[in-house]
Amino acid sequence: MFSSGGKERQIESYHVPVMLEKVMHYLSPESGQVFVDATVGGGGHLRMLLDAVAPKGMVIGLDKDRDAIKETASKLGNNGLRLFRRDFGEVEQVLGRLGIEGVNGILADLGISSHQVDTPRRGFSFNLDGPLDMRMDRESEGPTAADLVANLPAHDLARIFREFGEEPGAVRAARAIVKARRVKPILTTKDLALLLASVLHRPGGTRHPATRCFQALRIAVNHELESLQTFLDSLPRVLLPGGTAVVISYHSLEDRMVKTAFNRLEGKCTCPPGLPECVCGARRIGNILTKKVVRPDPEEVTRNRRSRSARLRAFKRAVRDRRN
Repeated sequence: MFSSGGKERQIESYHVPVMLEKVMHYLSPESGQVFVDATVGGGGHLRMLLDAVAPKGMVIGLDKDRDAIKETASKLGNNGLRLFRRDFGEVEQVLGRLGIEGVNGILADLGISSHQVDTPRRGFSFNLDGPLDMRMDRESEGPTAADLVANLPAHDLARIFREFGEEPGAVRAARAIVKARRVKPILTTKDLALLLASVLHRPGGTRHPATRCFQALRIAVNHELESLQTFLDSLPRVLLPGGTAVVISYHSLEDRMVKTAFNRLEGKCTCPPGLPECVCGARRIGNILTKKVVRPDPEEVTRNRRSRSARLRAFKRAVRDRRN
Protein backbone atom coordinates (compact mmCIF):
# COMPACT_ATOMS: atom_id res chain seq x y z
CA MET A 1 0.00 0.00 0.00
CA PHE A 2 2.77 2.42 0.91
CA SER A 3 6.08 2.98 -0.84
CA SER A 4 9.46 2.21 0.73
CA GLY A 5 11.86 4.49 -1.09
CA GLY A 6 15.32 5.61 -0.01
CA LYS A 7 14.21 8.30 2.41
CA GLU A 8 11.77 5.94 4.11
CA ARG A 9 14.50 3.34 4.60
CA GLN A 10 16.85 5.96 6.05
CA ILE A 11 14.23 7.09 8.54
CA GLU A 12 13.28 3.57 9.55
CA SER A 13 16.92 2.85 10.38
CA TYR A 14 16.57 5.64 12.95
CA HIS A 15 13.28 4.27 14.25
CA VAL A 16 10.86 1.66 12.88
CA PRO A 17 7.34 3.19 12.85
CA VAL A 18 4.78 1.09 14.70
CA MET A 19 1.54 -0.09 13.02
CA LEU A 20 2.19 2.21 10.08
CA GLU A 21 -0.56 0.89 7.81
CA LYS A 22 -3.11 0.89 10.64
CA VAL A 23 -2.23 4.50 11.46
CA MET A 24 -2.70 5.52 7.86
CA HIS A 25 -5.97 3.57 7.64
CA TYR A 26 -7.54 5.43 10.55
CA LEU A 27 -6.16 8.88 9.68
CA SER A 28 -7.01 8.48 5.96
CA PRO A 29 -4.99 11.53 4.85
CA GLU A 30 -5.80 13.19 1.53
CA SER A 31 -4.05 15.71 -0.66
CA GLY A 32 -4.31 19.29 0.60
CA GLN A 33 -5.17 18.42 4.20
CA VAL A 34 -3.36 19.46 7.39
CA PHE A 35 -2.09 16.92 9.92
CA VAL A 36 -0.07 16.94 13.12
CA ASP A 37 2.48 14.33 14.13
CA ALA A 38 2.73 15.32 17.77
CA THR A 39 5.64 12.97 18.53
CA VAL A 40 7.93 12.95 15.50
CA GLY A 41 10.44 10.39 16.79
CA GLY A 42 12.19 8.88 13.78
CA GLY A 43 9.75 10.45 11.31
CA GLY A 44 8.40 7.24 9.76
CA HIS A 45 4.72 8.06 10.32
CA LEU A 46 5.34 11.70 9.42
CA ARG A 47 6.91 10.76 6.07
CA MET A 48 3.83 8.84 4.98
CA LEU A 49 1.52 11.65 6.07
CA LEU A 50 3.64 14.15 4.16
CA ASP A 51 3.49 12.04 0.99
CA ALA A 52 -0.29 11.65 1.33
CA VAL A 53 -1.13 15.35 1.72
CA ALA A 54 1.27 16.55 -1.02
CA PRO A 55 1.51 18.78 -2.91
CA LYS A 56 -0.62 21.43 -1.18
CA GLY A 57 -1.14 19.97 2.27
CA MET A 58 0.91 20.40 5.43
CA VAL A 59 2.24 18.23 8.24
CA ILE A 60 3.23 19.85 11.52
CA GLY A 61 5.70 17.86 13.58
CA LEU A 62 6.48 18.26 17.29
CA ASP A 63 9.16 16.64 19.43
CA LYS A 64 11.07 17.67 22.55
CA ASP A 65 14.14 15.81 21.32
CA ARG A 66 16.46 18.05 19.31
CA ASP A 67 18.06 14.98 17.70
CA ALA A 68 14.70 13.78 16.38
CA ILE A 69 13.85 17.17 14.88
CA LYS A 70 17.30 17.56 13.34
CA GLU A 71 17.27 14.03 11.88
CA THR A 72 13.81 14.41 10.38
CA ALA A 73 14.55 17.84 8.93
CA SER A 74 17.75 16.59 7.30
CA LYS A 75 15.94 13.73 5.57
CA LEU A 76 12.59 15.30 4.66
CA GLY A 77 13.39 18.95 4.00
CA ASN A 78 10.71 21.59 4.50
CA ASN A 79 8.32 21.17 1.57
CA GLY A 80 4.94 21.09 3.31
CA LEU A 81 6.59 20.30 6.63
CA ARG A 82 6.78 22.48 9.73
CA LEU A 83 8.86 21.16 12.63
CA PHE A 84 8.86 22.45 16.21
CA ARG A 85 10.97 21.38 19.17
CA ARG A 86 8.03 21.37 21.53
CA ASP A 87 6.29 18.91 23.84
CA PHE A 88 3.25 17.13 22.38
CA GLY A 89 1.10 18.64 25.10
CA GLU A 90 1.75 22.04 23.49
CA VAL A 91 0.06 21.23 20.19
CA GLU A 92 -2.67 23.81 20.73
CA GLN A 93 -0.12 26.60 21.28
CA VAL A 94 1.85 25.57 18.19
CA LEU A 95 -1.27 25.68 16.01
CA GLY A 96 -2.16 29.07 17.47
CA ARG A 97 1.30 30.35 16.60
CA LEU A 98 0.76 29.22 13.01
CA GLY A 99 -2.72 30.75 12.86
CA ILE A 100 -4.29 27.33 12.23
CA GLU A 101 -7.72 26.88 13.82
CA GLY A 102 -7.94 23.12 13.36
CA VAL A 103 -6.46 20.10 11.63
CA ASN A 104 -7.78 17.09 9.72
CA GLY A 105 -5.95 14.62 11.88
CA ILE A 106 -3.44 14.20 14.66
CA LEU A 107 -1.16 11.36 15.70
CA ALA A 108 0.64 10.79 18.99
CA ASP A 109 2.95 7.78 19.23
CA LEU A 110 3.87 7.78 22.92
CA GLY A 111 6.82 5.38 22.70
CA ILE A 112 10.46 6.37 22.77
CA SER A 113 12.37 5.88 19.53
CA SER A 114 14.80 3.08 18.79
CA HIS A 115 17.51 5.72 18.41
CA GLN A 116 16.89 7.02 21.92
CA VAL A 117 16.94 3.54 23.45
CA ASP A 118 20.04 2.51 21.53
CA THR A 119 22.06 5.62 22.38
CA PRO A 120 23.81 4.94 25.72
CA ARG A 121 24.35 8.61 26.58
CA ARG A 122 20.58 9.16 26.67
CA GLY A 123 20.26 6.82 29.66
CA PHE A 124 16.98 5.15 28.67
CA SER A 125 18.17 1.56 28.43
CA PHE A 126 18.92 -0.85 31.26
CA ASN A 127 20.82 -2.98 28.73
CA LEU A 128 23.35 -0.27 27.78
CA ASP A 129 25.62 1.48 30.25
CA GLY A 130 25.44 5.25 30.21
CA PRO A 131 24.65 8.27 32.38
CA LEU A 132 21.31 8.01 34.18
CA ASP A 133 19.70 10.89 32.29
CA MET A 134 16.38 9.97 30.57
CA ARG A 135 15.48 13.56 29.58
CA MET A 136 13.77 13.81 26.19
CA ASP A 137 15.02 17.38 26.04
CA ARG A 138 18.65 17.29 27.16
CA GLU A 139 18.77 21.10 27.21
CA SER A 140 16.08 21.15 29.86
CA GLU A 141 17.06 22.40 33.30
CA GLY A 142 14.78 19.82 34.87
CA PRO A 143 16.11 16.95 36.98
CA THR A 144 17.59 13.84 35.43
CA ALA A 145 16.76 10.32 36.54
CA ALA A 146 20.03 10.36 38.49
CA ASP A 147 18.81 13.45 40.36
CA LEU A 148 15.57 11.72 41.35
CA VAL A 149 17.39 8.56 42.43
CA ALA A 150 19.89 10.61 44.45
CA ASN A 151 17.51 13.01 46.19
CA LEU A 152 13.97 11.70 46.55
CA PRO A 153 12.98 10.06 49.83
CA ALA A 154 12.00 6.40 49.75
CA HIS A 155 8.25 7.07 49.89
CA ASP A 156 8.40 9.37 46.82
CA LEU A 157 10.48 6.88 44.84
CA ALA A 158 8.06 4.12 45.78
CA ARG A 159 5.12 6.26 44.65
CA ILE A 160 6.77 6.88 41.26
CA PHE A 161 7.52 3.18 40.78
CA ARG A 162 4.01 2.17 41.85
CA GLU A 163 1.99 4.83 40.01
CA PHE A 164 4.01 5.25 36.83
CA GLY A 165 5.53 1.79 36.52
CA GLU A 166 2.89 -0.35 38.24
CA GLU A 167 5.81 -2.13 39.92
CA PRO A 168 4.63 -4.61 42.60
CA GLY A 169 7.97 -4.32 44.38
CA ALA A 170 7.94 -0.51 44.46
CA VAL A 171 8.64 -0.16 48.18
CA ARG A 172 11.37 -2.79 48.10
CA ALA A 173 13.06 -1.10 45.12
CA ALA A 174 12.88 2.36 46.72
CA ARG A 175 14.35 1.17 50.00
CA ALA A 176 17.18 -0.60 48.17
CA ILE A 177 18.03 2.60 46.29
CA VAL A 178 18.09 4.72 49.44
CA LYS A 179 20.29 2.18 51.21
CA ALA A 180 22.71 1.85 48.25
CA ARG A 181 23.12 5.59 47.66
CA ARG A 182 24.34 6.07 51.22
CA VAL A 183 27.37 3.98 50.27
CA LYS A 184 27.92 5.10 46.67
CA PRO A 185 26.10 7.44 44.25
CA ILE A 186 23.94 5.71 41.61
CA LEU A 187 24.99 7.54 38.47
CA THR A 188 24.70 5.11 35.55
CA THR A 189 22.06 2.91 33.99
CA LYS A 190 24.19 -0.14 34.75
CA ASP A 191 24.44 0.78 38.44
CA LEU A 192 20.67 1.13 38.76
CA ALA A 193 19.81 -1.91 36.61
CA LEU A 194 22.07 -4.21 38.63
CA LEU A 195 20.67 -2.92 41.90
CA LEU A 196 17.05 -3.35 40.80
CA ALA A 197 17.76 -6.80 39.38
CA SER A 198 19.14 -7.87 42.74
CA VAL A 199 15.95 -6.95 44.62
CA LEU A 200 13.23 -7.47 41.99
CA HIS A 201 14.33 -10.68 40.30
CA ARG A 202 11.39 -13.00 39.67
CA PRO A 203 12.10 -16.65 38.73
CA GLY A 204 10.68 -17.36 35.28
CA GLY A 205 10.09 -13.69 34.51
CA THR A 206 10.10 -12.73 30.82
CA ARG A 207 11.17 -9.11 31.25
CA HIS A 208 14.17 -7.47 32.86
CA PRO A 209 13.47 -6.80 36.56
CA ALA A 210 14.31 -3.11 36.04
CA THR A 211 11.82 -2.56 33.21
CA ARG A 212 8.97 -1.02 35.19
CA CYS A 213 11.19 1.18 37.37
CA PHE A 214 13.09 2.56 34.35
CA GLN A 215 9.75 3.29 32.66
CA ALA A 216 8.49 5.04 35.77
CA LEU A 217 11.57 7.22 36.11
CA ARG A 218 11.37 8.22 32.43
CA ILE A 219 7.72 9.21 32.83
CA ALA A 220 8.50 11.22 35.96
CA VAL A 221 11.53 12.99 34.48
CA ASN A 222 9.62 14.06 31.36
CA HIS A 223 6.20 14.71 32.97
CA GLU A 224 4.74 12.45 30.31
CA LEU A 225 1.35 11.81 31.88
CA GLU A 226 0.74 15.51 32.47
CA SER A 227 1.56 16.17 28.81
CA LEU A 228 -0.71 13.33 27.69
CA GLN A 229 -3.65 14.69 29.69
CA THR A 230 -3.13 18.19 28.28
CA PHE A 231 -2.92 16.73 24.76
CA LEU A 232 -6.13 14.72 25.20
CA ASP A 233 -7.98 17.70 26.70
CA SER A 234 -7.04 19.81 23.66
CA LEU A 235 -8.50 17.44 21.04
CA PRO A 236 -11.98 19.04 20.89
CA ARG A 237 -10.31 22.37 20.15
CA VAL A 238 -7.73 21.23 17.58
CA LEU A 239 -9.68 18.69 15.51
CA LEU A 240 -11.77 19.97 12.64
CA PRO A 241 -15.20 18.39 12.07
CA GLY A 242 -14.49 15.03 10.46
CA GLY A 243 -10.95 15.04 11.84
CA THR A 244 -9.35 11.98 13.45
CA ALA A 245 -7.06 11.47 16.42
CA VAL A 246 -4.86 8.37 16.70
CA VAL A 247 -2.88 7.59 19.83
CA ILE A 248 -0.43 4.70 20.24
CA SER A 249 0.43 3.91 23.85
CA TYR A 250 2.77 1.32 25.32
CA HIS A 251 1.57 0.59 28.82
CA SER A 252 -1.75 0.27 30.59
CA LEU A 253 -1.52 3.58 32.44
CA GLU A 254 -1.35 5.61 29.21
CA ASP A 255 -3.92 3.41 27.50
CA ARG A 256 -6.46 3.90 30.30
CA MET A 257 -6.06 7.67 30.00
CA VAL A 258 -6.64 7.53 26.23
CA LYS A 259 -9.63 5.19 26.58
CA THR A 260 -11.21 7.42 29.24
CA ALA A 261 -10.70 10.58 27.19
CA PHE A 262 -12.15 9.04 24.04
CA ASN A 263 -15.16 7.73 26.01
CA ARG A 264 -15.84 11.28 27.27
CA LEU A 265 -15.60 12.61 23.70
CA GLU A 266 -18.17 9.99 22.69
CA GLY A 267 -20.48 11.25 25.43
CA LYS A 268 -19.95 8.41 27.92
CA CYS A 269 -19.76 9.60 31.51
CA THR A 270 -16.55 8.47 33.21
CA CYS A 271 -17.41 9.74 36.72
CA PRO A 272 -17.19 7.34 39.68
CA PRO A 273 -20.53 5.65 40.50
CA GLY A 274 -22.70 7.39 43.06
CA LEU A 275 -22.09 11.03 42.12
CA PRO A 276 -25.33 13.02 41.98
CA GLU A 277 -24.40 14.55 38.62
CA CYS A 278 -21.78 14.22 35.91
CA VAL A 279 -18.65 16.29 36.52
CA CYS A 280 -16.27 14.67 34.02
CA GLY A 281 -17.34 16.91 31.13
CA ALA A 282 -18.53 14.12 28.86
CA ARG A 283 -20.05 15.51 25.66
CA ARG A 284 -20.57 13.62 22.44
CA ILE A 285 -18.65 15.22 19.61
CA GLY A 286 -17.85 12.13 17.57
CA ASN A 287 -17.26 8.38 17.58
CA ILE A 288 -14.56 5.99 18.71
CA LEU A 289 -13.32 4.11 15.63
CA THR A 290 -11.60 1.38 17.61
CA LYS A 291 -14.23 -0.32 19.76
CA LYS A 292 -11.47 -2.66 20.90
CA VAL A 293 -7.88 -1.64 21.28
CA VAL A 294 -5.80 -2.42 18.17
CA ARG A 295 -2.58 -4.37 18.59
CA PRO A 296 0.23 -5.05 16.08
CA ASP A 297 0.02 -8.19 13.98
CA PRO A 298 2.27 -11.12 14.98
CA GLU A 299 4.31 -10.55 11.83
CA GLU A 300 5.09 -6.98 12.89
CA VAL A 301 6.08 -8.08 16.39
CA THR A 302 8.46 -10.59 14.81
CA ARG A 303 10.00 -7.85 12.66
CA ASN A 304 10.04 -5.22 15.39
CA ARG A 305 9.99 -6.64 18.91
CA ARG A 306 9.61 -3.17 20.41
CA SER A 307 6.10 -2.99 18.92
CA ARG A 308 4.84 -5.88 21.06
CA SER A 309 3.32 -3.69 23.78
CA ALA A 310 1.80 -1.09 21.42
CA ARG A 311 -1.92 -0.26 21.74
CA LEU A 312 -3.69 1.91 19.19
CA ARG A 313 -6.96 3.80 19.69
CA ALA A 314 -8.67 6.16 17.22
CA PHE A 315 -11.42 8.76 17.53
CA LYS A 316 -13.22 10.65 14.75
CA ARG A 317 -14.94 13.97 15.26
CA ALA A 318 -18.42 14.19 13.76
CA VAL A 319 -18.67 16.01 10.45
CA ARG A 320 -21.65 18.08 11.62
CA ASP A 321 -20.47 19.44 14.92
CA ARG A 322 -20.20 22.88 16.38
CA ARG A 323 -16.66 23.27 17.64
CA ASN A 324 -15.84 24.81 21.07
